[in-house]
Amino acid sequence: MNKSDLVDALADATGMTKADAGRAVDAIFSADGGIIAKTLKGGGRVQITGFGTFEAKHRKARMGRNPRTGKAIPIPASKTPGFKAGKGLKDAIS
Repeated sequence: MNKSDLVDALADATGMTKADAGRAVDAIFSADGGIIAKTLKGGGRVQITGFGTFEAKHRKARMGRNPRTGKAIPIPASKTPGFKAGKGLKDAIS
């Protein structure tokens, strides 16, 4: 399922227009201004009971290896988004 499929499914399930459903999906999932992205960027987490938790995970700086040359290279610390599925979602797909 891609974004347009999600918008169509949301519109069908709720009776919203496709334009309203598209704005709702963007408000939640947009990478640059969505609710989830803003919360994770601010250091928070988004917990949806029964579905799962979105959380920013911190990776420590470490040494890596260039696969072409074998030379050791430093990899800086970074933050990456993570998702942990909730019990309801796990049970729904079992």
